[in-house]
Amino acid sequence: MFAFRLAETPLYALASGALYWPDQALLCVSDLHFGKSERMARRGGALLPPYETRATLMKLDRDLTVTGARRVICLGDSFDDLTAAGEMAEDDSLWLTRLMAGRDWTWIEGNHDAGPVSVGGTHLAVLRVAGLTFRHIASPEVHEISGHYHPKARLAGKSWRAFLCDGTRAILPAYGTFTGGLWAEDAALQALMGPDARAILTLPDRCLAIPMP
Repeated sequence: MFAFRLAETPLYALASGALYWPDQALLCVSDLHFGKSERMARRGGALLPPYETRATLMKLDRDLTVTGARRVICLGDSFDDLTAAGEMAEDDSLWLTRLMAGRDWTWIEGNHDAGPVSVGGTHLAVLRVAGLTFRHIASPEVHEISGHYHPKARLAGKSWRAFLCDGTRAILPAYGTFTGGLWAEDAALQALMGPDARAILTLPDRCLAIPMP
């Protein structure tokens, strides 16, 4: 875990790409993109191995076990489209239902899944918790946690998914499998983040903060 603060709130970036808020027993993930391989095949796109949903569920299961989180916020684009939400394989659907059982679970609407899906939990466009705002796409609002951009950064010639944070906002990396990314030096991300922003790289076994870009 890598500790940082947002609006003086202690948060932790996990190497998996999840955000953990201990004081709220809250785990936050973004851009799961469940059903991406199915959606691409359905629309005649590139064929991807059909295991991405299961791989993402396995990672999520592990993070929930390790942190003991009782509350979960998924920051949008949890499903690659609304059809994918209804066509999840039965075993995967049951796995997700088991993870949700007994937890306060909120699905934030994204641009891929802009609308309620036939899955339990609460469905919202924006959620505010103890002074922090959770939404899919970053806005001018401060003290905000968002996703959408799938940020990534370079280190030693390799590309790593990355959190971006500057003390007033945090942008989470994509949590799902087979998700691309936007370089931290891209103009869209530079315009959102302050001059003291850091990229927190999600290495295989730890997180590492570097200046952004």
